[in-house]
Amino acid sequence: MNTAVIFGGSGFIGVFFAKHLLAVGGFQKVYLFDKEQVASKPFPYRTGLVNETAQIVEVNGDVRTAISWRPDEPITLIANFAAIHREPGHNTNEYYETNLLGAEHVCSWAEAVDCRDIIFTSSISPYGPGEQQKDESSLPVPVTAYGGSKLVAEKIHQIWLNGKPTERNLVIVRPGVVFGPGEGGNVSRFIRAVLRRYFFFTGNRHTRKAGIYVKELCCAMLWVLVQQKQAQRNMSLFNMTMTPAPSLEEYVATVCEVARIKRKIPTVPYPLLLAAAYTIDLFARPLKIKHPFSPVRIKKLVSSNNIQPGFLIANKYPYHYTLETAFRDWQEDCPKEWQ
Repeated sequence: MNTAVIFGGSGFIGVFFAKHLLAVGGFQKVYLFDKEQVASKPFPYRTGLVNETAQIVEVNGDVRTAISWRPDEPITLIANFAAIHREPGHNTNEYYETNLLGAEHVCSWAEAVDCRDIIFTSSISPYGPGEQQKDESSLPVPVTAYGGSKLVAEKIHQIWLNGKPTERNLVIVRPGVVFGPGEGGNVSRFIRAVLRRYFFFTGNRHTRKAGIYVKELCCAMLWVLVQQKQAQRNMSLFNMTMTPAPSLEEYVATVCEVARIKRKIPTVPYPLLLAAAYTIDLFARPLKIKHPFSPVRIKKLVSSNNIQPGFLIANKYPYHYTLETAFRDWQEDCPKEWQ
């Protein structure tokens, strides 16, 4: 019986990956290990996915402390998705506290239960921003606490692998922004902004944004692990993005095509839009009002993440979705998020 544990499993990616493991991965049971407050306040769309099968079991726990829980079955796969990742939203120390301690405790737990396969979701954030195209051979130069903590967490997992390199398997995936039903993040906000006419270009039409559909990510992670074992390698590190990374103009055009709308997106000078964002934030922050015009997010709009999935291209990974088919699948699964 194949049983998996997904740390950070009650979040967006974890639930989709659990369903994928049960559907095509040959697994009979998946544990979702996460903090109680995450499970009690799930992202939209998640509850139905979890409750429709008894093969998914939720476990309350916190990876920032030593993990004492033990399942009854042998564990054949661990997926470590536990992370503090939203920017903005957290203090610097919070990224390191969760992402580093989490990596250490998950790896210690893997050793304790003698699980020999780990999939770890890192990020493209360790590469740092820049217009130049980057692939897995590029030197990581993280400029944020999130990027720095993810790079160190990768090394912690590699230390675990090197403890028994002939017996263990490690897959490290660096995904771009992951989008899909119930995501509620940057791409959801972007789609809403286009649909509701408050998205503006700021001289960034050709800015490239590396991203990937959540269902494609799930397919690729399992595919890489299988390919790795067949090739008798013990580690793979790969970028998970569409190729090439779409430009903002391509994202806008695809949203309009899928939603069957026409939008003429105005161009606003970047300094003016940034000044407006700071003004809105100045009044909204003391009142704890949430709004889509964070200065940090405005700055991200003009910064390219031009990441190339070199490993997947070299190994002829069979992509299942284009940007258009991914958006159409998302709209079909969650039409309310496209209104």
